[in-house]
Amino acid sequence: MSDLDRPRLALYVALALAVCVLGARYLLAQASPPPPPAGGAAGAGARGGGAPDGGASGSVSVERAGGGRVTVHVAGAVRRPGVYRLAPGARVDDALRSAGGAQDRADLTAVNLAAKLEDGRQVVVPERAAPAVGGAAGPPPAPGAGGAAAPGAPINLNTATLEQLDTLDGVGPGIAQRILDYREQHGAFSRVEELWEVPGIGAKRLATLTPLVTV
Repeated sequence: MSDLDRPRLALYVALALAVCVLGARYLLAQASPPPPPAGGAAGAGARGGGAPDGGASGSVSVERAGGGRVTVHVAGAVRRPGVYRLAPGARVDDALRSAGGAQDRADLTAVNLAAKLEDGRQVVVPERAAPAVGGAAGPPPAPGAGGAAAPGAPINLNTATLEQLDTLDGVGPGIAQRILDYREQHGAFSRVEELWEVPGIGAKRLATLTPLVTV
């Protein structure tokens, strides 16, 4: 081989080595796996719903706010008083049904059956008030407050009306009006015997009226 061929041969060898090195690097780059994305597998699982390491499913059960059952105490005039758990959004009527319904003596008008139940609350159903013995009678009317006086009761001269005085034995509408006029002019009667001063009432009529009137 001549001296002129040696440099050319060296150049060929250098080029061949360079090609080999570049080819080796290219093959290594193709064979190695790509680097994982930022955040790692855990981040990808959080974003895409993938399962974490170890084969776990990764699903999480989250209960909605207010989705729990409500617990209430039903008491009073119900068939089965006690503590009951009902579905969210239940009403007072649902609680009464769970307690067996209201008793016959229950006063449901005092309970709002449509009210929504709240956890930890008590629902009390009251009983109807027992009727008064002999019926609900009001107080007797006061003498002279309008209406007739009680039978046999003396009529009060200071509060009696014309109609009441007219019912007295020996007193007609004329005498009754005179009694009212006397009372208006002289004020209230201080004693029954003042009837003697009313025109038209003599001793006989006064004796008849004395047990029938009072002041």
